[in-house]
Amino acid sequence: MDAAADLEMAISIVANAKLQRPGCATPPSRSSSTGRSPHASCPGRPPPLEGVELYGCERTRAILEGVEAATDEHFATEFLSLAMSVAVVDDLDGAIEHIARFGSGHSEAIVTADMVAADRFVREVDAAAVLVNASTRFIDGGELGLGAEVGISTQKLHARGPMGLRELTCAKWVVRGEGQVRE
Repeated sequence: MDAAADLEMAISIVANAKLQRPGCATPPSRSSSTGRSPHASCPGRPPPLEGVELYGCERTRAILEGVEAATDEHFATEFLSLAMSVAVVDDLDGAIEHIARFGSGHSEAIVTADMVAADRFVREVDAAAVLVNASTRFIDGGELGLGAEVGISTQKLHARGPMGLRELTCAKWVVRGEGQVRE
C-alpha cells in the first residue's frame, strides 16, 4: 500500500488476496506499505483481517494491535494459511527493495492513486505478474485466459537444449485495476 493509496480500496484488496483462498500461492503472504501510509491514522486492526496471524516490523507493531514481532524468516515465508508478515518502509524505494529481498518472483501488487509510482513499481519489481490496484487473486491461469493452470514457475529460463530468441524471452503480466477483487 503506497502513501497515496485509498485506504478502503487497500483493505479490500489485501483482505481478498489473503482471505479468499489462503492456501493459494498468491501474496499478501508478505506485505509492505510506505511510511506515510494512510492506515497510520487508524490504529487497530482492519476488521477484515481479524483472525489473521500478523507478524510485523517495529513500525507495523506501533500502528496495528496484536501483531507479533517479525523476523527475516517471517518476511521470507509464503504463508499458505491465515498468516502474513507486514513491514512499513520509508518510501517506494524501500518497498521495491523489500520485495527484491523477500518476494517470491510470482506476483506483487501496489495499491496507489499515484500513477507515476504505479508505473515505476511495474517497471522495477521483478515478478512474473505485477498488479496495480487489483487483488493478486487474479493471477491464475483461467483468469489470464490461459485455460487450466498446469503449473507455476517463478523462473525466467524455461527452455532446455538449443534455444532461439523465443526461448530467451520471458513474459511479465501487468494487471491494472481500479480496486477489483476476485469473487
